[in-house]
Amino acid sequence: MFKKIMVPVDLAHAALLQSSIDLAADLAKRYQAETCYVSVTANTPGALARTPEEYAHKLADFAKAQGKLHGQEVSSRVVTAPDPIADMDDAIIQAIHDTGADLVIMSTHLPRRLDVVVPSNGGKVATHTDVSVFLVRHRD
Repeated sequence: MFKKIMVPVDLAHAALLQSSIDLAADLAKRYQAETCYVSVTANTPGALARTPEEYAHKLADFAKAQGKLHGQEVSSRVVTAPDPIADMDDAIIQAIHDTGADLVIMSTHLPRRLDVVVPSNGGKVATHTDVSVFLVRHRD
């Protein structure tokens, strides 16, 4: 049913994403699909890496560790953006097309009143792409 499952990750908050990472691994195993971990980062130095290339190496290491842990085929892709927070939705949507993903599994927060003004990343991704999007609620 699915051939490539994309999982957006922020390496600074990987522990909070464990539910979506585990779900992706379970579905990838069931459908013998590849899991592609995608992350959006700035082209300027950050807390985790000085360059996008260094961040890409860290994401690749993360993906390899997940692949080894779950015994699955994995890949990774880093998208650079001038403002990763503002550009997150568009970068994820573009990555869906670039990777050929047919399912996106991403963490999201519980609904809040502010979501009326500033919708969640997952909500925008789900309404602006033609692939299935599975939102995994993170309890704050």
